[in-house]
Amino acid sequence: MEYFTTQTTPLGPILLSSDGDRLTGLWLEGQKYYPAAQAQSGQFQNDLPIFRQAADWLEAYFAGERPPMDTVPLAPQGTEFQKLVWARLREIPYGETVTYGQLARELGCMSPQAVGGAVGRNPITILIPCHRVVGADGSLTGYAGGLEKKRWLLSHEGARSLRHGSAVPPEGELPRRGKRSWPGPPSEREAGAGISLVTGRLRNMAPSRRELSPQGD
Repeated sequence: MEYFTTQTTPLGPILLSSDGDRLTGLWLEGQKYYPAAQAQSGQFQNDLPIFRQAADWLEAYFAGERPPMDTVPLAPQGTEFQKLVWARLREIPYGETVTYGQLARELGCMSPQAVGGAVGRNPITILIPCHRVVGADGSLTGYAGGLEKKRWLLSHEGARSLRHGSAVPPEGELPRRGKRSWPGPPSEREAGAGISLVTGRLRNMAPSRRELSPQGD
């Protein structure tokens, strides 16, 4: 059985999924590979302890803290190679970035593109920090949640640009970093309304292939 809940964050609504004990998914609104059909027919169980754990972690993260990456049990579903890549992503420290080419070399993979494909399929965004992977020249290429959100996350974490050696500047109309004022898991009625709104928007969206086209190192 897979359970769902929605959560309000400074980056907009997110969808979380769990097998009952571990977090299996976390998607930003409009993210590519967002499981709209599963969420529409799934069971919302907002009071699961794992959802509270995830909410507490996100609360600390968006408040500007650096919560440990191993405090929320995760169970992302994918191939063995994808899981290997995702495990390596969790080792990238706050405020740092790596390139697709670096990841490929560390994992003994000949193809940065194959690594980029696994990064793009990450089902648990933020907690598995795929936003910390950049192009060979330091460009913010390839993020399923949208490049403006990738930039915001890196700026929020105080990451430095590989291109210029300075902090990644925030751009656009996304919220500023600051002390959070967002609620915990919603009621079942609120969650149902929220997911209907999100999935309705997704029907009108055509994801760009360019978003997940990484640049090799």
